[in-house]
Amino acid sequence: MAKNIKTKSVKSSKRTNGKAGGKLEALAKSVAEMAFRKKDPEVLIPARVLSNVAFNEKTRHVEMGDAKQSRSFFNYGQAKRFMQTLLVASKCKELIDRDKTASIRQIYYLSKHTIKGTSEKTFDDQNESDPIIEDVEVAIDALREELHVFASNRGNLVGPITLVDAGNTLDCAAMGSAGYAVPSIVEADVIQFKKCTAKFILHVEKDTVWRRFHEDRFWQTHNCIVSHGGGQPARGMRRLLQRMHEELKLPVYVLLDNDPWGYYIYSVIKHGSINLAYESRRMAIPDAVFLGVSSFDYERCEMSDDVKIELDDADIKRAKQIANYPWFANKRPWQKEIKKMLQNGFKMEVEAMISKDLSYLTEEYVPMKIKDKKQWLD
Repeated sequence: MAKNIKTKSVKSSKRTNGKAGGKLEALAKSVAEMAFRKKDPEVLIPARVLSNVAFNEKTRHVEMGDAKQSRSFFNYGQAKRFMQTLLVASKCKELIDRDKTASIRQIYYLSKHTIKGTSEKTFDDQNESDPIIEDVEVAIDALREELHVFASNRGNLVGPITLVDAGNTLDCAAMGSAGYAVPSIVEADVIQFKKCTAKFILHVEKDTVWRRFHEDRFWQTHNCIVSHGGGQPARGMRRLLQRMHEELKLPVYVLLDNDPWGYYIYSVIKHGSINLAYESRRMAIPDAVFLGVSSFDYERCEMSDDVKIELDDADIKRAKQIANYPWFANKRPWQKEIKKMLQNGFKMEVEAMISKDLSYLTEEYVPMKIKDKKQWLD
């Protein structure tokens, strides 16, 4: 039976983003009021540093702490960033008022100019403006997407789900070889779920692996959604995965490389990013499960020596760092997994499974992993 999903109809993005616009107005008013009172105008921004990040055992999210940094106008070392913060905030407000969106690259060009009467530029390059966008997000507690700012699209999915994207009804089981390209902005005013019969979501790391699953019709055989994030998934993909998990009640299984990078991607999907801890509650999926590739699969699946990729010093250092993450430190299965990889002295890609047979991954390995819950890593 198809699942018909009832969602609230949203007439316009102006309506759903009104809160973000109001927060930007409040920020501007607070700065103006400080100036009128002849006080040093300042903006308080939650500190996006590791020391201000903690793991909430109850929610199982990486969360930002209460520490804040003051960015003031009369502080010589902060004056430029103070100006940049308000400039980017004003551009976001313009986007909301005009009901238009812009990429982070376009925000850079919209904000860049030479300050009148000087040779000073507002931004020298995009590496200056990108962090400012994140500063504005945390300062007013709003998603970048709510500010009408988007990043480049990255990631695709295929499976038995029909959704409405910007008013267009799309059957994601009938989108051709490329599947459905996941946009950067996937909030409910842009994407609504119409019908879904899938039993679970399988998220893989790379486009090349996703294509193997798509071509072998894994999603059809197992009645599921298969997605990829092109490496570490972009915000749009992470947010859409969380929405499908929360709103459609779909379990999320993750298939990644057997290396520290694969472990880290899983950590980000499951608990949230340390750098973007302020967004974890809207993107993390604490119930996501790691299917593999596991360090124990070399022996378990009788792999050949040809699939081994020797660990380098950076891999070893990174693996030890991940093992000490609070959300992994007290989990014996994960400690065994990472210890085994270090003992092996090598890592493996998901594609290593194809060395046994082109469709071994889709027809034997993943079905076996889904069935045998004892092999899951939580």
